[in-house]
Amino acid sequence: MTSDTLQFILIISIMTALVVVLGKWMARLFTSSTHTFLELGTYRILGVDPAEKMSWKRYGIVLVLSNAAMMLLGYVLLRVQQYLPGDSLQRASQTPDLAFNTAASFITNTNWQAYSGESSLSNFSQMAVITFLMSVSATTGVAAAGGFIRGLSRESTGDIGNYWVDFTRVLYRLLLPLCFVMALVYVWQGIPQTLDADAMATTLEGGMQQIIMGPIASFETIKHIGTNGGGFFAMNAAHPFENPTPLSNTLHMLSMLLIPSALTYTFGSMIARRAQGWAFFSAFLVMFMGFLVLIYSAEHQGNPMLTSLGVDQTQTALQGGGNMEGKEMRFGVAQSSMFAAVTTAATTGSVDSMHSSYTPMGGFVPLAQMMLNNVFGGGGVGLINLMTYAILTVFLVGMMIGRTPEFLGKKVEVREMKYVMLAVLAHPLSILGFTAIACLAPATMESLANLGPHSFSEVLYAYTSGTANNGSAFAGLNANTLFFNTTIGLAMLVGRYFTLLPMLAVAGVMAAKKRVPTSAGTLSTATPLFTGLLVFIILIVGGLTFLPALALGPIVKHLLTLTGQTF
Repeated sequence: MTSDTLQFILIISIMTALVVVLGKWMARLFTSSTHTFLELGTYRILGVDPAEKMSWKRYGIVLVLSNAAMMLLGYVLLRVQQYLPGDSLQRASQTPDLAFNTAASFITNTNWQAYSGESSLSNFSQMAVITFLMSVSATTGVAAAGGFIRGLSRESTGDIGNYWVDFTRVLYRLLLPLCFVMALVYVWQGIPQTLDADAMATTLEGGMQQIIMGPIASFETIKHIGTNGGGFFAMNAAHPFENPTPLSNTLHMLSMLLIPSALTYTFGSMIARRAQGWAFFSAFLVMFMGFLVLIYSAEHQGNPMLTSLGVDQTQTALQGGGNMEGKEMRFGVAQSSMFAAVTTAATTGSVDSMHSSYTPMGGFVPLAQMMLNNVFGGGGVGLINLMTYAILTVFLVGMMIGRTPEFLGKKVEVREMKYVMLAVLAHPLSILGFTAIACLAPATMESLANLGPHSFSEVLYAYTSGTANNGSAFAGLNANTLFFNTTIGLAMLVGRYFTLLPMLAVAGVMAAKKRVPTSAGTLSTATPLFTGLLVFIILIVGGLTFLPALALGPIVKHLLTLTGQTF
């Protein structure tokens, strides 16, 4: 257990050190006044004016319309896949509902997959559709964060920057360089990078085995750095081609946390309040550490039913014991638990173990983190989600002491609170609403492989993962049906744009305001006290909203497991 703790400390320490390095780089990226030759050429091709100053409405419209165009392109390519040349395995096109689900999934940075990657998509589709959409969706989220921070840092202005400039710079100066370097590291670790569709190998028994290949290393880089999570293979990061070594497993985790954590430093730099950035980083870290302890403890202790039979799970197996069901022996309980905590904290969705096989409280953690959607979160949108609750916190505190709330030196008034509450309510409305509809739909029973509270958790997890733009699955649910492809696809779109756009509106409103002088009654938002209040509000609001649903799933399953009941 000591070695497990040291692993956790080492990974978190490296992440914290990278916060400063990458945070400074992104701050320069969003504040630079110069354009590279490549960027200027891109603006000419797109026919856009990099000098245009965009209001939040213009910024949001350009974001949505460009995303819609790219989603449509992905949908069309998936529908005509079988007619495109170059696929020696002649894989079929996706059905209309599956193509809609896939295109919506990858443009929203969700990367939910209702298909098996290696048997469903050609190498061309993996690159031209999946990798492309993973790149632009990640770029969109980080670019939106840049516009949002810029809006909060300005005063008495009507613009929050230029979306095309933010998008192009994030793509060229951040994601592509990081992915290029990481792809070389992954190839060194043994991840394949080839345009060949497959390879034939002779087994020890003398038989022939077909091994699916493809441009996997480049896929893995944007998958994790962009907090995407889709798998080239159905087994995702549990497949040895996607995750061959403990080092690659560690690099996957660091990649997922890289941009969401570093954006807190970028935020502090751009608003000229470094302490504020560290306060928000601390809020992320406190919540993450709490959930990590919970999931690791649950998995390390293992199944209480086995304990009652006299099996000492803490002393079994080479990996330290505990619940090893659904986990790779080479990663063990520690790295599997942390990977599960990281991938649902950073809303990535990549998995190196099967969440459905976790203990009830181990499965509770991924669900809870996605429901809160504030534990680091995805690239760009995680910081924006945290700002949603930061503004809500200062509003509630202001109401309690009878003062007009202030955030970053500006008054928080009715108009922006309406936008904040729209963003706050859209998330649970989508999760709980679609889950309720699915539970009432007769066709749902045909998609379930389990009974009891676990089956409810499977349905709840699917819509939580879709709305939180995570993409991981609880397994055991056949989601490749017309009903689930359509409703989960809609949940992804709601979760992405109905939370992002209202907060861009908040940034636009705040940018137009003047700063007010600090007084004795001003609540400082860069103190440990405020960090504690922020975490408290997130947990309370999330708890009140989702606890009843969690009680019907993992919590009741945990209580029944303690009594020895199986399903």
